[in-house]
Formats: sequence, C-alpha cells, structure tokens
Amino acid sequence: MQPLNKMRTEFLSKSSNEAFARVVAAAFAAQQDPSIDILADIRTAVSEAVTNAIVHGYGDREGIVVMECTLYPDYIEILVEDFGKGIEDIEKAKTPLFTTRPDLERSGMGFTVMETFMDELEVASNTGEGTKIRMKKFFGNR
Repeated sequence: MQPLNKMRTEFLSKSSNEAFARVVAAAFAAQQDPSIDILADIRTAVSEAVTNAIVHGYGDREGIVVMECTLYPDYIEILVEDFGKGIEDIEKAKTPLFTTRPDLERSGMGFTVMETFMDELEVASNTGEGTKIRMKKFFGNR
C-alpha cells in the first residue's frame, strides 16, 4: 500500500525529548483524524519506546534516537530506533516486570504497554548495534 505521508526526525537521547517525540507522532497521525483514544494510545506507546531507547539503549551515555512515522489510509506505522547497546534476549526483555535497570526503579512494563496500546509490535535488536521498534496503530475497528 502506498503511504500518504512520511516523516523522520532525529533527537538526542535526553529524557526531555520523550515528550517531544510523543507530541510529534500524535500530531502527524492527526492528519487522518483518528479518535482521541487512538491518539492517546499512540502517545503512550511512543513514550515507552523512546524511554526504552534512552534508558536501556544508551544508559548513561548520549546518543541519537530516530523516529520515523509513515501514514497510510487505515493506519500509522512508527519506527523508533537507537544505536545503543542492544537487547541480548528480546523475549526475556518483553516479559512483564523484567528490567535491566532496577537501580532506576523501572517497572519492566515498557513492551507490555506498547503491545497493549498498539495493534502490532515488532522488535529487532543486535547486541552492540542497537534496537528497532516498529509499531502499527489502525485508525478503525479491526
């Protein structure tokens, strides 16, 4: 299916950019006039994906987070990518309450939240190279 629109942005892995990313993604999705609930779901999932990139991908060092949004007639696809340390075991990382940063009192619910609020979630990661999270949210009933 041919996309209606596409955008890409890069930002530093600073916690202040998490709010920026979720607002940008929701504003981009708003072109298709989705419900307020769908926009809230998108903001929540993007917030979790970007926070994971910042906290777990880069930890205490600074790096670049890329967010790409592609708009289709029936859905939006959002890619959040970091070039940090990567995930050794994706299935383990997706387990509710699992966290690699208990020192920061992380809840370990990031992937669970993304899966709950989005219709599709794919995670690809290579240790030492980074992580790509691809999410889809459909605008109508599925």
